[in-house]
Amino acid sequence: MQGIRMTKNFVGARLDIALLSVIGYVDTTTCYELTRVIKELIRQKRYQIIADLGGVTYISSAGWGAFVGEIRNIRDLGGDLKLVQMTQEVYEIFEMLEFNKILNTYDSLEEAIDEFDLIRGIDISKVEPKVQQTAIEIPSGQALTSGNVQEVHYVSPPTQLTVSDYPLAEKVKLAVLDNPLAKNKEILRKLRSDQFGKVRIGRFRLRSVLKQLSLDTKEKRYRFYRSR
Repeated sequence: MQGIRMTKNFVGARLDIALLSVIGYVDTTTCYELTRVIKELIRQKRYQIIADLGGVTYISSAGWGAFVGEIRNIRDLGGDLKLVQMTQEVYEIFEMLEFNKILNTYDSLEEAIDEFDLIRGIDISKVEPKVQQTAIEIPSGQALTSGNVQEVHYVSPPTQLTVSDYPLAEKVKLAVLDNPLAKNKEILRKLRSDQFGKVRIGRFRLRSVLKQLSLDTKEKRYRFYRSR
């Protein structure tokens, strides 16, 4: 069984969001390495963390524990840990274990970055088009600050911000505000419109997002609508 490989970048409008790209298997033999890296980020006061799991083919229950075990501490410190780009197979296990009730997930990296920035009141439409940052390879067993450093670039979102540029969670909120009594299939239809950027998600993914936003019943959606 293959091991784990991780790469760290800094992204976002202020380059203060740690992007941890993970490749390989996350199981009982490799989860300790992942936990070590996350703890090191926390020690460095990097509380805004995104884990890109697009290159991960399997995560065991022990592997999920590496994320769940640190999330409370991260949130108590004013940050969050968001998961992005999970494969369908990995997401199905994630949902079956009900970790979707604890951790926030996103289909794309851009959604997670934008949500971090928007929540903190940053006008992402005014970010410079290109920002230099460092990419640090993290070989197993080495300190987080070591490794080969190379320059990479982050291209900011377009300067003319529209609804289609918003993170998925914000799009769902807008869809609910349009019609708080709409059924889930109506929300999906609205998300797939040109206005919302033709978002293609399934009913299970929508249900998970609505639950995370505490908008999973018509009563909650109506209260949300009345509070705006």
